Formats: sequence, C-alpha cells, structure tokens
Amino acid sequence: MDYIIFILSMAALIKGADLIIKEAEKIALHYGISEFVIGATLIALGTSLPEMAASIAASIDHKSDLAVSNVIGSVVLNITLVLGLVFLLAKDIHPRRDIFGQDSAWALFPIFIFLLVAYDGTITRAEGALFLLLMVGYLLFLAHEPTIVAGEVDEELLQEKFDWLPTILMLIVGFVMVVYGADFAVESASNIARALGVSEWVIGLFLVAFGTSLPELVVSVVAALNKKADMSIGNIIGSNVANFSVVLGSASLVHPLKVDIIAYGFDIATALIASMMLVFITANRLYNKSAGIALLVTLAIFSLHHVH
Repeated sequence: MDYIIFILSMAALIKGADLIIKEAEKIALHYGISEFVIGATLIALGTSLPEMAASIAASIDHKSDLAVSNVIGSVVLNITLVLGLVFLLAKDIHPRRDIFGQDSAWALFPIFIFLLVAYDGTITRAEGALFLLLMVGYLLFLAHEPTIVAGEVDEELLQEKFDWLPTILMLIVGFVMVVYGADFAVESASNIARALGVSEWVIGLFLVAFGTSLPELVVSVVAALNKKADMSIGNIIGSNVANFSVVLGSASLVHPLKVDIIAYGFDIATALIASMMLVFITANRLYNKSAGIALLVTLAIFSLHHVH
C-alpha cells in the first residue's frame, strides 16, 4: 500500500508543480514581472510552506533541534540536490538575469545573520522578529526590479485572457497538491524505509528535510525542463531566504529556539559551503553538468558523514 501512496503522492507533487508554474507565469506576464522575481517570491514562499509547518510544530513541542535542523538540512538540500539535479537534467541553462550581480548577497546574508544570532546558543523572539524583517527587506529589494525581460514571453499564454479568480484557485490547488503530496510521500517513504530496516534516526534526519524540500525540488526541476531557469534558480534563492527568515523567524516567535552551534557545526558549515558554492557558480556562470556533479558530491559527503 505504501508503494501505491508514494507513487500517487509523487504524481500529485508533479501535477501541482506544473499548475503553480503555469499560473505564476500568467501573473508574471499580466504584470510584466520577470520570471526570476515570481520564482523568488510567490513560488519560493509557497514551496517553503512544508518547512514552516514542520518547524512551527517542532517549536510548539519545544523541539528546538528539529526546528533548526529542518531549516539547515533544507538549505543544504535546496542547493546541493535541487540545483544539482537542475544543472544535470536541464539543457542549455542561460539565465537572462545577472544573478551574481543582483542576488548573491541574498544567498549569503541569511546564513551569516543566523550565525550571528545563534552564536550565544539561543534565537530569541526579538531575533525571530529580525529574521522576519529580513524577508520584508528581500521583498522590497525585488519590488524595485525592472519589468519582464525580453525573451521570457510565452506567446500562447499571452493570448489567454487574464482572470484573477481562476488563477488564484489554480495556485491554491497547486500548492495544496504540492504540500500534501510531499507530506504523504515522506510518510509512505518512512514506512518503506522502516520495513527495509533503516534506522529511525536516519529516517528523521533525512526524510523530514528531504520531504520539506520536495516541493522546491519538483517545482525547480519542472521549471528548468520547461526552459525557465530564472524561475528555478529564483525559487532556490528565495526559498533559502524564506527558510531562515520566515521559517526560523516564525518558529522562534512561538518559542525561543536553542541552537547548539558545536553539535550542529558540520551541518551549519555544509550549509555555508553550499551557499558559497551557489555564489561561485553564479559569479562564473557555471550553469552546467560539472556544477551539478560538484553540488551532488557535496551532498554525498554531507550524507555519508551522518550515516557513520
């Protein structure tokens, strides 16, 4: 039964991602907003809902470790697994935007602020509010973006009449399919893993972070395969800003979070290295299979460290 649930939930994830991308593109065309901005805001916040739900629930239960490790794990997976697969699977990735010049600071800002506020071992409610302001700052930064970039326009979509009501309804349906699809995929995968004798600890560490990163994974890969590289890279940068700001911020507002920098040292260092790799890739425009392999090797090292 778990195998059937897993297959159905993955199908829901992929269909939901498809709906989100199509409706998001309609909004982008209607308002003349670039695909990167739509990916970094609307799609990024939507695909970060599972992380937010998991971390707030963990904070309510006073499980600070779970709330923080979910965010760190998701940031590592978003960059190494999601972008790694995007670079491996998509052909000819040529973002129209100068991502390094415009967005690299936002790939690093959140994790540096996290290191500063977590250094004393606690993320207080006031620091959580500061994290939420970071997201406001990011949205204001993107609000001053130039309008849609030449070459992004899908002629077929241009012919369709724009109507807010069906667009919002389809976006909600897409996000519900993605969030619940991820939830059922994780649960069924956990049951399969237990049946195969995989330890609870490994299941918890990887499947929660992987499960909450599944929406980003599916949406970004589908977008890249549809030649919407700007949208998929925007989704990752926006999701990582959202993970630190909205997810950690809201979780620490519920209850101050304890952070053991020493115990989490390897994971936090991996998240920092992955963020720096993202900046290096955008600086040198290395949107190719070699970059994808380098990111997946980083993920393999991260995974092997935890298996032993």
